[in-house]
Amino acid sequence: MEIIIRPYQSNDVETIVAILNYYIANSTALYDYELRTLEQQQAIFEEKIAKGFPVIVATINGQVVGFGYYSEFRFREAYKFTVEHSVYVMPVEEGKGIGKTILQYLIDLAKKQKLHTMVAVIDYENQNSIVFHEKFGFTIVGIIKESGFKFNRWLHSVIMQLILK
Repeated sequence: MEIIIRPYQSNDVETIVAILNYYIANSTALYDYELRTLEQQQAIFEEKIAKGFPVIVATINGQVVGFGYYSEFRFREAYKFTVEHSVYVMPVEEGKGIGKTILQYLIDLAKKQKLHTMVAVIDYENQNSIVFHEKFGFTIVGIIKESGFKFNRWLHSVIMQLILK
């Protein structure tokens, strides 16, 4: 099983939306309430790419099994060396190293772009993602309590940071 990383192409969006919609409907990995449409997701990615940010997919045997990207953390000029990233893997493909491959690729890209800091915002209940990020050197730098509300309960956001060297 070889994991291939390549740039996002518009024909990947259907699989990506299926992945995102699974997590929207079944988890607190995304704080969205409404499922994404193909058009919404295409517009999101087109904006990121137009700003010079990467959107990548992981494939196995030519099939998209995960994706990742990063973009601005905040919109003030002084934050231009800090990015926030996201990594998602098809649920049936979890545990195969796909997420690791995607995140390492994003970290390497960020270093090549001379960025300084990568940030992850993770729901507190998603301890697997927190541990996953710690393996890459991310550290918890803050928790924003009751920052989201989904599934009839308040959610806490964990802020993790990696200084890129």
